[in-house]
Amino acid sequence: MTADWRADRIGSALRGENPAVLRRLASGFAVIGDVQFLPGYALLLVDDPDVGRLSDLPRAKRLSFLSGVDRLGEAVERACRRLDPAFRRVNLEILGNTDPFLHAHVWPRYDWEPASLVGGPVWRYPRERWSAREFRLGPQHDPLREAIGSELDRLGS
Repeated sequence: MTADWRADRIGSALRGENPAVLRRLASGFAVIGDVQFLPGYALLLVDDPDVGRLSDLPRAKRLSFLSGVDRLGEAVERACRRLDPAFRRVNLEILGNTDPFLHAHVWPRYDWEPASLVGGPVWRYPRERWSAREFRLGPQHDPLREAIGSELDRLGS
């Protein structure tokens, strides 16, 4: 994967050039995360780069976005439960502290996580986990991508 699409994640998704896109949903793009230290990490990106927060959307689109987060969360849960018996749960977050566009994080959580981290937010994981080569999104994650995408298809719109 090249870095070009990362500079404009939504624009590249709209142009069909974002390789992280799993599926186009009514409210945006379901994407797999750049880093996979918690396998199955995914996000829902709003489909308009000028939308910075949930409250920027009209009520109907707001509800559609939240429904999309629910759908992606359930797809990640189903796929991760099937692929790893140590799957625990899914955490959903809309933070908006770094990227200027509306997006929601879907974090699968596992029993194999360190005891000191499993009960807290993923943001407590050491910085090196976020940039380690071994956790970067790549072809080794294709089965995970396919599993989440298939679950999104099964769940419909």
